[in-house]
Amino acid sequence: MPLPVRKGLEIPDEELTVTFVRSSGPGGQNVNKVASAVQLRFALAASRALDAAVKTRLRALAGRRVTAQGELLILARTHRTQEANRREAEHRLTELIRAALPAPRPRRATRPTRGSQERRLARKARAGRTKQLRGRPGWDG
Repeated sequence: MPLPVRKGLEIPDEELTVTFVRSSGPGGQNVNKVASAVQLRFALAASRALDAAVKTRLRALAGRRVTAQGELLILARTHRTQEANRREAEHRLTELIRAALPAPRPRRATRPTRGSQERRLARKARAGRTKQLRGRPGWDG
């Protein structure tokens, strides 16, 4: 079943790989016996569901979660059951993709206001006077 991201956008099953592994950390017998942690791999580089600009933004947002093969790896292991961890991993992936979808608004260059320039120069002059007063006193009386 494809993973719905938003209306009109779904990630096909072929681009997702789910594997279940043993979780680490405390938890006793449940952790030691049951492979309840979920590794969700999304074939980001090969994805046809997303365009190049969204892929670039998603790669930047994902950071170290993108593997050398171009896969986005999400590890979910907070819950005790496979199903809950799978839902969490899918939710985290969809939230990451949703964050990457809108293009950032372009920055328009603006000039500093006259007031901000005057405040900056006054601050610099005050700092200069303070530093001058820290020096050794002169002999001129």
